[in-house]
Amino acid sequence: MSPSESNTYGFASEDDRPIAYLDRIREYYQTLGYGAPYRWAHFAEVPFQPLQKPLGDSRVALITTAAPYQTDKGDQGPGAPYNAAAKFYQVYSGDSAAAPDLRISHLGYDRKHSSAADMRTWFPLAELRRLAAKGRIGAVAPRFHGAPTNRSHRASIEIDAPEVLRRCREDLVDAAVLVAN
Repeated sequence: MSPSESNTYGFASEDDRPIAYLDRIREYYQTLGYGAPYRWAHFAEVPFQPLQKPLGDSRVALITTAAPYQTDKGDQGPGAPYNAAAKFYQVYSGDSAAAPDLRISHLGYDRKHSSAADMRTWFPLAELRRLAAKGRIGAVAPRFHGAPTNRSHRASIEIDAPEVLRRCREDLVDAAVLVAN
């Protein structure tokens, strides 16, 4: 198709495309010396199920990969450079009624296009509270849960996911919003 034809149809310019996040992260892991390219978890069958009751009657949990702020781990604020020292390696839970101090400097997010200054974009707890107040969801679970990002499929599947599930069941959660930062 010629450039004039694409303009006729209203197509975006050739350089207006999604950020190649997966390719960029794969290259990043390679430069760290991980050897084989990172293999993203991609399942043929997904273990999700439909809600057993309407969303307006459901208790919803928030699951995040954001890390609790650690004063001794260096710069973790918005726009901070990647900070591996701020990683966490065990599932944690926090009070959904509180204002948690979470950060995402330990993750390889796109710092060129985001400063991560607005916590609501990567930790939508305030929005879940708003939805509960409007009756769109039944309630926000009493706790939110943090899942580590230590890049191990085995640890995620055998340790972290079962622990998050246990905690969600303990909180009588009907649905969860997973926000992988």
